[in-house]
Amino acid sequence: MKTTVISAESPMRRPGQLIREFFQDILASRELAWSLFCRDLKAAYRQSFLGYLWVFLPPLFTTLTFTFLNAQNILSIGETPIPYAAYAMLGTLLWQNFVDALNSPIKSVGINKAMLVKVNFPREALVLSGLGEVIFNFFIRLLLLIPVFIIFEIPVTASILWFPLGFLGLILLGLAIGLLLTPLAMLFGDVQRGLGLATGIWMLLTPALYPLPKEGIAATVAEWNPVSPILLTTRNWLISEPTLQMESFVIVAGTSGILVVLAFLFYRISMPHLIGRMGA
Repeated sequence: MKTTVISAESPMRRPGQLIREFFQDILASRELAWSLFCRDLKAAYRQSFLGYLWVFLPPLFTTLTFTFLNAQNILSIGETPIPYAAYAMLGTLLWQNFVDALNSPIKSVGINKAMLVKVNFPREALVLSGLGEVIFNFFIRLLLLIPVFIIFEIPVTASILWFPLGFLGLILLGLAIGLLLTPLAMLFGDVQRGLGLATGIWMLLTPALYPLPKEGIAATVAEWNPVSPILLTTRNWLISEPTLQMESFVIVAGTSGILVVLAFLFYRISMPHLIGRMGA
């Protein structure tokens, strides 16, 4: 049986032990994470008439809306390498995966607040269960890509083999941001309420539904937007287009990988204090 020693000493005084225990708890929490994932997935769709269709509906309606606005010349999207409807659908699906990863730790911790106060368990299990739901939804959404590729006759080439790297980059970036925001979301309900508004605006500032701007303020914003190089590169791999932002992709994806570990450690250190405050 594992012995847990509770000490008032800050974990930051022993970073080596902190990192070692973090990875040990990641491994130890796999079974619990799976149980939580199955429970939350069933609960999410148990009383839903449309069920798993809700996974498809947001990206589908977003694509249909922007395709209609572009067709009516209400929006001037510009030229795209493939038909605009397919271009927008791919961008929306990739963006939705990023947003799901960002929201997953906040949502998972929020659902299990009562359990956190009453039971002592590896809190990493909550993050892993939320991440499992993100990956599950991603594989369901992949079904949308099959008719898109067939209807719009998009060629499938060897570049599509790089797609999992792009998906991983989006997940790492979203998860890192979500982990950093989770402690704040536990303290202030405004954080979770404001995320929907913030990510909606962020999407419009990201070239998910339009090509990368070449000049002006929009081009500058896209250049400094960390999602842009990952999303654009991943979409280009899917549609066999040249990857023009490969250097930025490597920098952002690599930084996101490091940031996820640091954000996980921040989450691990802050959770006992937040749980104590909730139980007071």
